[in-house]
Amino acid sequence: MSAGLQGAGEHAPGESVAAPRELRPLKLGVVETLRLVRLSYRLPREHAQELQSRFGNAVMQKFFRVTFVNLYGADAHRLALVNEGQVFSNKRAWDQIIGRIFPNGLMLRDGDDHRYHRRLMQAGFKSHALQRYLLEIKPQVHAALAGWQTSAKAPLRTFPTFKQLTLDLAASIFLGMHLGDEATRLNRAFETAVAASMPKLPLAIPGTLLWRGIRARRSMCDYFRSLLPEKRAGDGTDMFSLLCKATDEDGNQYTDQEVIDHMIFLMMAAHDTTTSTLTSMTYVLARHPEWQERLHREVSALGTGRLRYSDLERMPETEWVMKEALRLYPPLSTLPKYSLKA
Repeated sequence: MSAGLQGAGEHAPGESVAAPRELRPLKLGVVETLRLVRLSYRLPREHAQELQSRFGNAVMQKFFRVTFVNLYGADAHRLALVNEGQVFSNKRAWDQIIGRIFPNGLMLRDGDDHRYHRRLMQAGFKSHALQRYLLEIKPQVHAALAGWQTSAKAPLRTFPTFKQLTLDLAASIFLGMHLGDEATRLNRAFETAVAASMPKLPLAIPGTLLWRGIRARRSMCDYFRSLLPEKRAGDGTDMFSLLCKATDEDGNQYTDQEVIDHMIFLMMAAHDTTTSTLTSMTYVLARHPEWQERLHREVSALGTGRLRYSDLERMPETEWVMKEALRLYPPLSTLPKYSLKA
């Protein structure tokens, strides 16, 4: 099955097509194997690109008793994402990667279970909720921009700067927290957990990165659990409150632990991928100043002092830049799937 993906869809009608070759594991020396493993941690996108350029659109690797098949191209994307027959599992793949720090997040679920949790989660992503989020974050964004301009004499490192901003915004939108010592402690715990989500040493020995990450997750669980009664009983409009009260057509609600698992995962996913996207957009705009001018004209043409939710539909070129930055530098360079069939 995997071997048939290589070159699929690239032949003209009536053209003779060679039978797909049998896919066999790469046979590399120890030094080369270690180099590729190191590259996969340091530069995952470049690692994936090197495998494709050297070995084609279907690459098999074996590490001890585990077999990995790397698939590239539109046909591979269709196979994995459409997932006809439900032959691939997100949960079993992601559990092995980030499951000890972020178990039971929406991305770590399959089939009916995934659909059930996604349907309940829509309460936090409806149009009126998104409009409220925009109103809440605008003052924080303007304050951050003013601070960046004040410190403009010194070089501003984009990734850590965006990371701090998105963490603060996530605490505000998702939890209804205002900046302060409590938010700082929570953000620090999230940073520790994210750093430990893909450790080079997957052992929870005291002092290791994974050990610190598990402790950070435990503290976050305790914190969220302490807020659950207030969030379930109150009339808050933050994401935490909405998930606590989300109900489907059959009257089902998230359990306390499910709310906690989703909140921890959402906080991680929201700030991590957004930070990466903003950094990539800044990079591509720095390389193409003519597009800086185009986006400046587009935003200026809105004719409003403050961005409104309806203005987002009037910014197509900004959306183009974001999508191109995501295409060139995706926050996730791979989509891991676990095959349920040999």
